[in-house]
Amino acid sequence: MTSVTTTYREALREALREALSSDDRVFLLGEDVGKYGGAFGVSLGLVEEFGPERVRDTPLSESAFVGAGIGAAIAGMRPIVEIMTVNFSLLALDQILNNAATLLHMSGGQLSVPVVIRMTTGAGRQLAAQHSHSLEGWYAHIPGIRVLAPATLPDARGMLAPALADPDPVVIFEHGSLYNVTGELTATDGPSDLSSAAVRRSGEDITLLTYGGSLPKALAAADVLAAEGISAEVVDLRTLRPLDDATIMASVARTHRAVIVDEGWRTGSLAAEISARITEQAFYELDAPVRRVCSAEVPIPYARHLEEAALPQADDVVAAAREAVGHRG
Repeated sequence: MTSVTTTYREALREALREALSSDDRVFLLGEDVGKYGGAFGVSLGLVEEFGPERVRDTPLSESAFVGAGIGAAIAGMRPIVEIMTVNFSLLALDQILNNAATLLHMSGGQLSVPVVIRMTTGAGRQLAAQHSHSLEGWYAHIPGIRVLAPATLPDARGMLAPALADPDPVVIFEHGSLYNVTGELTATDGPSDLSSAAVRRSGEDITLLTYGGSLPKALAAADVLAAEGISAEVVDLRTLRPLDDATIMASVARTHRAVIVDEGWRTGSLAAEISARITEQAFYELDAPVRRVCSAEVPIPYARHLEEAALPQADDVVAAAREAVGHRG
């Protein structure tokens, strides 16, 4: 089987290249996506390949260029809007929530909004509070949009095409810690299934549920637990709205214990929603209370040692799993 070694960043770039090549309606817009190549280098070289009409630099106004993307989508185009970081997306939240997510409903089904909005999320790179938060749970709260969090190279490349084919708005969160991750892509890595979670590691004793930049930490924790004789199943949620309840509950039914790893804050988090769903749908399968490993309830610090202390780490996941496995109800 033919495979190629590449990075998460390059897999995203190849997905953009394929989308721009295959459909004249597709164009990319956002701050610095053109000559600069994107704030995180994802679109590097694309303006030279496709021209400034297809890879469009915009003024520094998230509300304006997200609104432009929504308008273009309504008019029949297939825009990909890049927002530099999730924190800055709050300046466009009115456009995303009050326009993109609601127009199909408010128009009685007459106006679809097939816009894809990409943004960098998460911490771990010493970019301080205004560039480092994990707000995926906020967006997963909104009806009318699909929310994706690719954590692997195949999903980084494979999620964009089906997202562009979706008649509804799709928001894609790219964790900043993943851009330099290296891995293999094979010729058989096609479009990703946007409706299902993925079991990244099978196990029997406990389920670790996570997404995005926390997946490598959950897998590292599973390695440590395996050395201790604890078999951990790792589930990559990857689609945060709608959640794949069936895969979550099937895993919990196998292992009877669950730890949810979520870089968002604990209060009102996506982890809280998943915990509630497990309690509602699989309570009698549980042999221990559901544990949650989340970020400390503070703005993400700049100093490296404080940032690391504030974020969920593999050791925290291991500790939570040990507690769950050692629980004797």
